[in-house]
Amino acid sequence: MSVDSRWYVIHTYSGYENKVATNIEKVVENRRMQDQILEVRVPTETVVEIVGDKKKEVERKIFPCYVLVKVAVTLDKDDRPSMSDDAWFVIRNTRGVTGFVGPDSKAIPLSEDEVLKLGVEKRSIEVNYKVGDTVNIIDQIFEGFSGRVEEIDLEKNLVRVTVSALFGKETMVELELDQVESIS
Repeated sequence: MSVDSRWYVIHTYSGYENKVATNIEKVVENRRMQDQILEVRVPTETVVEIVGDKKKEVERKIFPCYVLVKVAVTLDKDDRPSMSDDAWFVIRNTRGVTGFVGPDSKAIPLSEDEVLKLGVEKRSIEVNYKVGDTVNIIDQIFEGFSGRVEEIDLEKNLVRVTVSALFGKETMVELELDQVESIS
């Protein structure tokens, strides 16, 4: 058995997201469980609201009624993750928590792909090309084609590449940073 960590989603009462996160963090600190419950997040985004003629930046919850919790897990011989009974008990019995997201409210961790799509954790990608460079596309329908880098957006993890496709027609494609590689 090996120790690893996984993200879990817990469902809360409406408006209790921050309170639940704070309560879990307090219990973790009081019981010295930092090695079991590693991180608690309420995903938010900053949006601009226009009220009348005034603009105001507001922080809004991306997933109302949900809190994400990163928990240390042990992997069994079949590589199935499971959290400790103590961690499960603390999370499940926190005031405002209605249960884990999963079938029959069982604690099912998010997959790596889900974690990346939700933006919970970001992969660090080393970009060894720049605008104007020629790159090979190593993923998607244009795999095997090469093209010229037109734009790189590190924040959005995107690169725009002009590809000379069928019959010499140039096509602009938008790919993730790790879907292209520099031609050395």
